[in-house]
Amino acid sequence: MNTSSENFATFACKPEESRGRLHDEPESATRSCFQRDRDRIIHAAAFRRLQYKTQVFVNHEGDFFRTRLTHSLEVSQIARSIAQCLNLNQYLAETLALAHDLGHTPFGHAGEFALEDLMAPYGGFDHNAQSLRVVTKLEQRYADFDGLNLTWETLEGVVKHNGPLTGFAEAKPLPWAIVEYAKDQDLGLSTYASGEAQIAAVADDVAYNNHDIDDGLRAGLFTIDDIRQVDFVGETFTEVEKRYPDLDFSRTVHEVVRRTIGMMVEDILAESRTRLADAKPQSVDDVRNYGEPLFGFSDEMAKNDRELKEFLFPNMYRHYKLNRMTSKARRVVKDLFELFLSEPGTMPTEWQVGTNGAGDELTARVVADYIAGMTDRHALDEHRRLFDLQARTSEFSLG
Repeated sequence: MNTSSENFATFACKPEESRGRLHDEPESATRSCFQRDRDRIIHAAAFRRLQYKTQVFVNHEGDFFRTRLTHSLEVSQIARSIAQCLNLNQYLAETLALAHDLGHTPFGHAGEFALEDLMAPYGGFDHNAQSLRVVTKLEQRYADFDGLNLTWETLEGVVKHNGPLTGFAEAKPLPWAIVEYAKDQDLGLSTYASGEAQIAAVADDVAYNNHDIDDGLRAGLFTIDDIRQVDFVGETFTEVEKRYPDLDFSRTVHEVVRRTIGMMVEDILAESRTRLADAKPQSVDDVRNYGEPLFGFSDEMAKNDRELKEFLFPNMYRHYKLNRMTSKARRVVKDLFELFLSEPGTMPTEWQVGTNGAGDELTARVVADYIAGMTDRHALDEHRRLFDLQARTSEFSLG
């Protein structure tokens, strides 16, 4: 098929130059290898479950608030647009954006931190490493292999979109899921990832912070006057209110978020073009081996991004209403983990396969896989069935 690689920059990931898949397969007659990766992710059960996994609010808190699925779709749109403007492979950037949260637990970071603590004696837990585990092992759809058998470039981006993974301090070794997979395939952990992966990472920042402004304001966790202390956001509110003095609250918020996303994207494009002009990469390996990211925010926008994060942390993520939700989520995950670890026979039959017995490391990993794959609703339902003595224990649930 025509992959249109002639339109890509010299430093883009080109389908015909892919390092291939762990398990050989015939190429698709209608899609490039990265388009095929994207489609496999979209059809994965783990991707569907993102609809019922929290972004910040627990899923049942309200239908309006963002979930991991809507967040992933928003990141993919931003990443695809940036990649296209820079003549990178928009399909790979989109694929990585759609895959970046597949390993997230129920209840967002609250569930993740709980599993990290509980798994500390058993090799730890890391959501990026769990994403790799999902796409290489836990998705079981194909007759010839476990996982989705994605291309090397997609797996590299899933693992390294935040930068190289070697050089970790002894106190924080490589996540065991990555060490385990590296026995089968070398993902070049000591280098940066492709430009497409770097773009997916910065697009995640753009989407996450701006849409938390939206959700936080609509949830009443802070007010427009509160967030004016973040200079570039406050200036944008002033501009919008001056131009549209009679605009209602909802449209005002949307207009501000739309503009701040636009400013960040324009900054990424300008800064990345400057870095590329200085570095003059001639191949994707030049991007990987450059020694620092070639795609990202300017210093000024990075400062704005930090200020926004510094505002959101106490005013949203540590708001007492979210602290209550976080406390409940931690208890649910802890209760489930400790019960399944001590009594693995209480897990569904298909999850008992491969467990060695109560309390051992292999069983702990299976338990972590099971819990990490749960939606918010599934985790709450399992907790109710197992810890509420009046609840029926045989209720049917796909999770």
